[in-house]
Amino acid sequence: MTNSKILLCDCLKSQRIDAERLEDATGLPCSRVHTELCRSELAAAEEAIRSGSAIIACQQERQVFEDIAADLGAEPPHFVDIRDRAGWTGDTSSATPKMAALIAEAVLPVPPTKVVDVPSEGTCLILGEGEVALAAAEKLCGILSVTVLLAPEEELPLADDRRFDIVRGRMKTATGALGGFQLTFDALQERVPGGRGAFNWTEPRNGGKTDCDILLDLRRSPPLFPAADKREGYLRADPGNAEARLNAILEASQLVGTFEKPIYVKLDNELCAHSRAQKTGCTRCLDLCPTGAITPDGDHVTIDTMVCAGCGSCSAVCPSGAISYDAPPVGNTFTRIGTLAATWRKLSQEAPRLLVHGPGHGVELIRLSARYGQGLPADTIPLEVTALAGFGHAEALSALACGFASVTLLLSPETEKEGLPFQVELANTIAGETRVRLIEPADPDQLEAALYVEAEAALAGQPISPVGSRRQITRLAAKTLNDADAVIALPQGAPYGSVELNLEACTLCLSCVSLCPSGALKENPDQPQLRFQEDACLQCGICTTICPEKALGLAPRLNLGDTALTPVVLKEEEPFNCIECGKPFGVRSTVERLTEKLAGKHSMFKDGKAARLIQMCEDCRVNAVYHSENNPFAAGERPKVRTTDDYISKRRDH
Repeated sequence: MTNSKILLCDCLKSQRIDAERLEDATGLPCSRVHTELCRSELAAAEEAIRSGSAIIACQQERQVFEDIAADLGAEPPHFVDIRDRAGWTGDTSSATPKMAALIAEAVLPVPPTKVVDVPSEGTCLILGEGEVALAAAEKLCGILSVTVLLAPEEELPLADDRRFDIVRGRMKTATGALGGFQLTFDALQERVPGGRGAFNWTEPRNGGKTDCDILLDLRRSPPLFPAADKREGYLRADPGNAEARLNAILEASQLVGTFEKPIYVKLDNELCAHSRAQKTGCTRCLDLCPTGAITPDGDHVTIDTMVCAGCGSCSAVCPSGAISYDAPPVGNTFTRIGTLAATWRKLSQEAPRLLVHGPGHGVELIRLSARYGQGLPADTIPLEVTALAGFGHAEALSALACGFASVTLLLSPETEKEGLPFQVELANTIAGETRVRLIEPADPDQLEAALYVEAEAALAGQPISPVGSRRQITRLAAKTLNDADAVIALPQGAPYGSVELNLEACTLCLSCVSLCPSGALKENPDQPQLRFQEDACLQCGICTTICPEKALGLAPRLNLGDTALTPVVLKEEEPFNCIECGKPFGVRSTVERLTEKLAGKHSMFKDGKAARLIQMCEDCRVNAVYHSENNPFAAGERPKVRTTDDYISKRRDH
């Protein structure tokens, strides 16, 4: 959108807009400031829309402008809201820097969201008590292919409705989502269609299986799935609430066709630190996923795209970046933060504040506050994100290091909140001050009370450019906000840290090296040595679990010094030199300890020659065994190979 033109309107002179300063700060041409662009000055909007390069600085009348584009056969224009989010404010300070920041952020390219097609043919299973479930089936059977599951003891009414199927049984398991539910039943009985009088039923059988596209749950029992409201295709309503039942029935009737399911996150198995050699390490994503979309899969985890609801919690807590949000990618969020801060600085020396919110609830609170209250403070820049729970400590720290004085996360009733408090604690610990906070206002008044507080100065001296992975940006931001060589103690569970080694207990077996998923623990191929690179450590805990001597422990911290970037020696010993060839092998203390414990005391090493094997390298040990008196591989002289001539001559002799 580099060739775009911003159409400005002061909405009946209800806000002050400085077109010249906006143009200077954003580098984008701006129109004159209209007063009623959506009505009396609509011709100017039509001309800009026809040119195909219009960005309209108004969201309220979006439908009007999109209808004009449809009538003209033109592409719909782009929009940026500088009124509800900036211009309509009770703050006496200028909102121009914020308007410029919002415009600059709005023209950034948005990566397309990856999607997968989900077909639904309309097969629907209804769960519930007889009267309620059958009434719902009667309403849906003309649209969907309906089956009703009743309890085994349930009796059918006398009415004979053949437009849908009825079975009896108990739901045993249910998995899947819209277009792909898999169900199993116990005590399953089907109706026998023929006969006179009451319906007959087949004999009950366990282990019945079926699948369906839609599940309508009208039971009083607990839901079939965790975070049931996030499971697409699973509709649940209180059977005693007629309005809720009707809404669920109406929604079910619309779930026929092919739907696009966003692929919210991407997974790189190579980076996953869940497990190694059946020793469990990191379970952060598994512990937080509300829908159960993430499950163990050997050394890694797997994500069910159909079940994932895109809350983003897994992306915020993944220590290695194996799971990252992708709708849009994490890098897009960092770019938006950097753009907002950089554009603000062009017009103001004061530090702005960042208000992060999700769609829906947050947008509506800001709109209501602007129209009926004080609106947002002039220095508070709103940032709408798709998944608020995915805005973790790395994103918050990047904002502080870019020049924002504080970061406030506006929670909604739909936000997955379980992982956010720790992310806030981690960000504040690294920042050294409480600059990141959570708010959960129920109305615009509470929102204003939380935001109209005394402004703070920025923590960062020279703002950073947030480029790189989440770990890289966290480190860069931390160095900007603290002393360059600081070592910051972090709470338990942090994804950064060191290891503590009990030197006396460690035998340099290097089991930890072979299983470290990030390569933080290293060996030296030239001598017995255990090395550690702190910057690479994920604090997954696999090393502490696998260590046979229990010599390792975790120490969560963030070392900002250069020592964290290079391997340091945790323990080293002299190698033992082979008593035959002199080649170094093994660890001297280990070989000496084994010799002391086994020589003359173990049945295999009672004599001196056998005991010497312990002190030989692998090559000399094989050679010594081969030439020993009791060599199991020894044999007599190989027999001469017999040929055809040998057999013929033998027959002649006879």
